[in-house]
Amino acid sequence: MSAPRVLISDQLSPTAVQIFRDRGIDVDYQPNLGKDKEKLAEIIGDYDGLAIRSATKVTAKLLERATRLKVIGRAGIGVDNVDIPAATQRGVIVMNTPFGNSITTAEHAIAMLFALARELPAADTSTQAGKWEKNRFMGVEVTAKTLGIIGCGNIGAIVADRAVGLKMKVIAFDPFLSPERAMALGVEKVELDDLIKRADFITLHTPLTDKTRNILSADSIARTKKGVRIINCARGGLVDEVALRAALDSGHVAGAAFDVFVEEPAVTNPLFGHPNVIATPHLGASTTEAQENVALQVAEQISDYLMRGAVQNALNMPSITAEEAPKLTPFVKLAELIGSFAGQLTDSGLTGVRLEYEGEVASLNTRALTAAALTGVLKPSLDSVNMVSAPALAKERGLHVEEVRRDDRGTFDSLFRLTVKSDKLERSVAGTVFSDGKPRIVEIKGIQLDAEFQRSMLYVTNKDKPGFIGRLGTLLGERGINIATFALGRSAPGEDAIALIGIDAPADLGLIEGVAALPNVIQVKPLSF
Repeated sequence: MSAPRVLISDQLSPTAVQIFRDRGIDVDYQPNLGKDKEKLAEIIGDYDGLAIRSATKVTAKLLERATRLKVIGRAGIGVDNVDIPAATQRGVIVMNTPFGNSITTAEHAIAMLFALARELPAADTSTQAGKWEKNRFMGVEVTAKTLGIIGCGNIGAIVADRAVGLKMKVIAFDPFLSPERAMALGVEKVELDDLIKRADFITLHTPLTDKTRNILSADSIARTKKGVRIINCARGGLVDEVALRAALDSGHVAGAAFDVFVEEPAVTNPLFGHPNVIATPHLGASTTEAQENVALQVAEQISDYLMRGAVQNALNMPSITAEEAPKLTPFVKLAELIGSFAGQLTDSGLTGVRLEYEGEVASLNTRALTAAALTGVLKPSLDSVNMVSAPALAKERGLHVEEVRRDDRGTFDSLFRLTVKSDKLERSVAGTVFSDGKPRIVEIKGIQLDAEFQRSMLYVTNKDKPGFIGRLGTLLGERGINIATFALGRSAPGEDAIALIGIDAPADLGLIEGVAALPNVIQVKPLSF
């Protein structure tokens, strides 16, 4: 088996390149390729992984050419240059490195806060021009002032920690910030409207989404405290720049410090030229340490995925740690096979899926298992689906997905049960992984049995009557079909029964019709795994 191939199309640390080589990956380092769209499209089909910064634009058109691509790693936080929905549709994992430049970005925000408070850039320019305008630059202290943080995730939390150390009163708006986490950080969790009204300084540390775009709009800026100072080192578009300029001109906002802008590179901007605005060219992650950190992190993440199946900081797939991967792998296989079994037996349109995890498996990373199960369920109708695209495709189709976890153990240490619902019926199938690591089916529609998965199988439901197994075996023998495995189960004597037969060759139409014609057969389906 040949080594995975990774293309690095933007500037990356030599140490990061060496990480790929040390992991046994064939790495192709072309740091200026991201600027050459045609050449990139020409060769992208030869690679399993792509490591980028911001120069490379991964579009839907480029992804069409990336027939081998499994993973894209962005050295940095922002993935505005990657078409994530298109990558998801094609089953390509998109990773970023959210922690490598967190400290650097947080420190930049704190530096901007001080620069605003003491008007440092303007004072520097004035002094170096030979002026001595000591009375002109009357700043404010940050001690005892209220800092409002919009978005208290990783970077926002670091800013909060630094601000608490500066003896500031810190309030934070973040829908995902728990009261316990807020208490640990020493911040007061508030609603956005409360933050806007109370803050002396406002700093933004949230992603740009449809919900956060212009989170500081003309209306919200008008409701801020007079003399507020606003800092944005997160994403352009979080603040209405035109409205902010008007508030600066009127004197309602005392100053603004921006590292990011709606359009970048920002050669013109509504904020430029105002004496109370400080602007930097997206320097949030621009320290030697941060650039090295994100480069090493993306190399580690891509390598771990390609060589070990570990998924870290993925934006379109559940994370799987390197420690989890060995334990999860057999259950991922089980979940996909069980899903495939149910998907192949379902003729009418699916409306819902229920996934039940019992025993030890309930404590594992069930998001990854659910993604695998949905892959199996959808594959019969959507051949190109995989673990990355399955959850998104299920959501697109309005498929209701329900997860249930139970720590209690039954007959097995771990049990996974999948129930598919359609307009016509509801069918469940359950399985487990035995000590040999092989996935097994142990229950179908409440009927107990023990069946190994085979490449080609027959699923037969029938009335439990004497002689049926003999007639079925005879028919298979007459048609030259060799039986690999034969699993049986029934609900009660003389009632519904199930036969799950592993055969050495795929069943043709003649065989299916022959089995269907046997007495007491209710249903026969060919299965392929």
